[in-house]
Amino acid sequence: MPVTVLIVDDEPLVRAGLRAVLDAQPDIEVVGEAADGASVVPLVRQLRPQVVAMDVRMPLLDGIQATRAVLRSVDTPPKILVVTTFENDEYVYQALRAGADGFLLKRARPSEIVHAVRLVAEGETLLFPAAVRALAAEYGNPKARTVLERAELTEREEAVLRLMTKGLTNVEIAKELIIGAETVKSHVSAILAKLGARDRTQAVIMAYESGFVAPA
Repeated sequence: MPVTVLIVDDEPLVRAGLRAVLDAQPDIEVVGEAADGASVVPLVRQLRPQVVAMDVRMPLLDGIQATRAVLRSVDTPPKILVVTTFENDEYVYQALRAGADGFLLKRARPSEIVHAVRLVAEGETLLFPAAVRALAAEYGNPKARTVLERAELTEREEAVLRLMTKGLTNVEIAKELIIGAETVKSHVSAILAKLGARDRTQAVIMAYESGFVAPA
């Protein structure tokens, strides 16, 4: 089954470009488009896409608010891939904090766009830039620090979380720590549960905001 995608952007040319790139792939299908974040929730309910490619800056309802609306009101929400012009955009950081799963520059090459959609759909790795990680560390979050302290992660879970912050997949983490991929998967699940994080992205943002790790 192909990965289904909903494209949300107020620029028709951007939507057309993304559609052309994604629909050219045999394993990806664009099932719909929207010109503003206000249309996202009803379209997600109607079309049930696996991934939403979401522009972060839109006139009526921006990508941050639209991301929150989807996660709040859709029972099984799709993965949300933030699409923006500038990698150091604070809007991107806020969208990721709101629950978005990854990040994509509008100027990305077609192969990078396709790769990003596939990675986000799989949900095993991270897609956000060093600039956004630096913002998370700079702003900090006392609540995140408290959560990390109270989580009482084991030594192995801490090692797994550090490698998650580098964007490694479960298989890559397994090779790094010389353990099985299924064991890594169990550790990741335990980390998310202890931190109360929705997914890997949220856990990694907490790791940077709390000072558990620092941006390279």
